[in-house]
Amino acid sequence: MITPWDVSDDLDYKKTMEQFGVNPISEIVKTLKEPHNFMKRGIVFGHRDFQKIADAMNNGKDFTVVSGMMPSGKMHFGHKMVVDQLLYYQKYGADIYIPIADLEAYWARGMDFETTKKLAIEEYITNYIALGLDPEKIHVYLQSKNETVKDLAMRLSKRVNFTEMKGIYGFSGETNIGHVFAPVVQVADILHPQLEKKVPVVVPVGIDQDPHIRLTRDIAGRYKDFKFIAPSSTYHRFITGLLGGKMSSSKPETAIYLSDEPTKSFKKKVMSCKTGGRETLEEQKKLGGVPEACVVYELYTYHLIEDDKELKKLYEQCKSGELTCGTCKKECYQKLVEFMTDLKEKREQAKEVAAKLL
Repeated sequence: MITPWDVSDDLDYKKTMEQFGVNPISEIVKTLKEPHNFMKRGIVFGHRDFQKIADAMNNGKDFTVVSGMMPSGKMHFGHKMVVDQLLYYQKYGADIYIPIADLEAYWARGMDFETTKKLAIEEYITNYIALGLDPEKIHVYLQSKNETVKDLAMRLSKRVNFTEMKGIYGFSGETNIGHVFAPVVQVADILHPQLEKKVPVVVPVGIDQDPHIRLTRDIAGRYKDFKFIAPSSTYHRFITGLLGGKMSSSKPETAIYLSDEPTKSFKKKVMSCKTGGRETLEEQKKLGGVPEACVVYELYTYHLIEDDKELKKLYEQCKSGELTCGTCKKECYQKLVEFMTDLKEKREQAKEVAAKLL
C-alpha cells in the first residue's frame, strides 16, 4: 500500500497511475501557452481535473495553489521541485497557500511544535523566498495556529469514519487518533481558501500524496452546502538520490541540500554519484552512455539546464560516447556550485523576511 508516509524506492508510476485512477497530463500540456519544463519533459506526468486550471491560466482567470510541507530535515533538491512549480503558477497570478503541517508532524512523527516551526522558517520558507517566491503574494501558516482550518477540519470530520480512513491509509488499532485525524486537517488546508473565494485550486504533489487528494475530492462532494469546487492535482516524479533510490533528508549521502557548501566532501559526493556510464572508457566511447539511468543527467533535466536544445545536445553526446562521465560530473558540479553560491546570498537576504511570515 502506498501512503503519504510510506512509498518504495522502485515505484512503478504507470502501474500506480492505473491503480489510483490518475490521468496522463500530456494532452493538456499541449494546450498551455507556456508549459513548465517539468511538464514538457514528463517530470510532471499525471493529473486529476487539471483542465480547469489550464483554462484559468490560458484565460487569465483566478485560481489557487495549495502546497503544504511537513519539515523533518534539511531542504534538498527534491523539495525544490515543488517551489519551482509554485514559481511557475505565481507568474500566472495564482493565490498561493503554504500550510506547515505541524499538527501532522506532532501526531505522525512525534516532532514538537517549536522544532517544526524553526525548521520551517530556517530551512524551508527562507529557501522558498530565496528561490524567488514573492513573500507578499503567499499565505504561510502553521496548522496549529490557523483557527479557520481547525474549525473546518472539525466540521468535515463528521462525514468521515474510521473504516474509510483505514481503507485509504492502512491505519490500525495501534495508530493514535491524532494521526488518523491528520488527513482531515489536510483536507481543510486544501479546501479552506474557498471559504473566501470560490475559484479552482490545484495541489502539486508526488503520487504518494494522492490518498489525500482522493479523500479531499470525496469530502468536497459530500458537503453540498459549502459548494466546494473539487480540487485539481498534478503529480511529479521523485528525483533520484545520488546513489539511486529516493533522495532523502535523513540520508545525507543521497541528497543535495540547498544549504550545501562547495567543500571537498560535497565535491566527492557529487563525483561519486550513480551514472549511466559503461564499465570502461573504451566501452563508453564504443557503446555510448545510458542517460536514462544517470543521476547526473537527471539533475540536468530537473534543475540545472533550462534550455531544451542544450539538454538534447547533452543527451546526444552521452548516447554517442562523445561525453565521458567524468567530464559530465565536473560540469554538473560547477553548475551546482554556481547555483548554491547565488542562493546562499539570496538566503541571507530572505532570513529576516521569512521569520516575520510566521
